[in-house]
Amino acid sequence: MAKTDFKTIDEYHETLPQDVQERLQSIRDLVHKIAPEAEEVISYQIPAFKIGKKFLIYYAAFAKHVTVSNPWSDALLAEFAKELKGLKVSKSVIQFPSDKPLPVDFLERLLKFRKGETEAAK
Repeated sequence: MAKTDFKTIDEYHETLPQDVQERLQSIRDLVHKIAPEAEEVISYQIPAFKIGKKFLIYYAAFAKHVTVSNPWSDALLAEFAKELKGLKVSKSVIQFPSDKPLPVDFLERLLKFRKGETEAAK
């Protein structure tokens, strides 16, 4: 049975193939660049980042994609509607297929937007 009692993001990453670890590390690095004050946590057994008591973003790896997640605001979904076209998106998850490059520029803008929402909600 796969490990499911992760205590750190490093533990989560270590269970994954190297190429997936690199994709997730790119997201992790972006979070630390955009929100250096964000605390790394494991929530629902996946990596997450909090600013104070508010969750900034979660991410996870699956067989054919990685996800970033959070209950997305209508404002965020509207702001990034163009970039979200062609991706699998719900009210709380955005999937990035493993067979395509990770859209780092888009993720950076999305994280900046989420940071603004998180700080406004304090």
